[in-house]
Amino acid sequence: MDILVIILILIAVISAIVGIIGAIVPAIPGPPLSYASLVIAYFTSPGQISTDTLWVMLIVTVVVTVLDYIAPIWLTKLGGGSKAAIWGSTIGIFVGLFFPPLGLILGPLAGAFVGEMIHDNTDLGKAVKVALMSFIAFLLTTGLKLVASLIMTFYALAAFYNYYIGPTFNNIYDSASNALFPFS
Repeated sequence: MDILVIILILIAVISAIVGIIGAIVPAIPGPPLSYASLVIAYFTSPGQISTDTLWVMLIVTVVVTVLDYIAPIWLTKLGGGSKAAIWGSTIGIFVGLFFPPLGLILGPLAGAFVGEMIHDNTDLGKAVKVALMSFIAFLLTTGLKLVASLIMTFYALAAFYNYYIGPTFNNIYDSASNALFPFS
């Protein structure tokens, strides 16, 4: 195996791992990084990933990435939230990064609540509803990003295994089998 291929495989594996992490951490573009690992696998492991799979995963990556930006705003507005609640949720996500894993979950919830209370401090029920809608949006988009990243990582790692590692193990197994059982 050529050194360039080994470097590309390492880049793909690192990209896939960071992509899975990025599906949870808001500051890292998870699905695009996972897709990059899939593209590398496509070109370095011929015949292991179909072009159709590559196109479908590109569409999934684009849709999930766009939803990641639109869904929190839409669901917060659907819950009756103001721009202050949306900003609060966004700030809560970034503050939550410093207190993982609970901060990643409670940050958007608390941020939307505080933002809505600052905007309209008389309606506690509305602030709770807005915070819950923001939280649901966070869970929905994080779940979608995580599933997409995991699927793309699986395809990439399976392609590398099937093209490079699987045949090597089969050769070792055949050699050992012939040595141990020469008359079978």
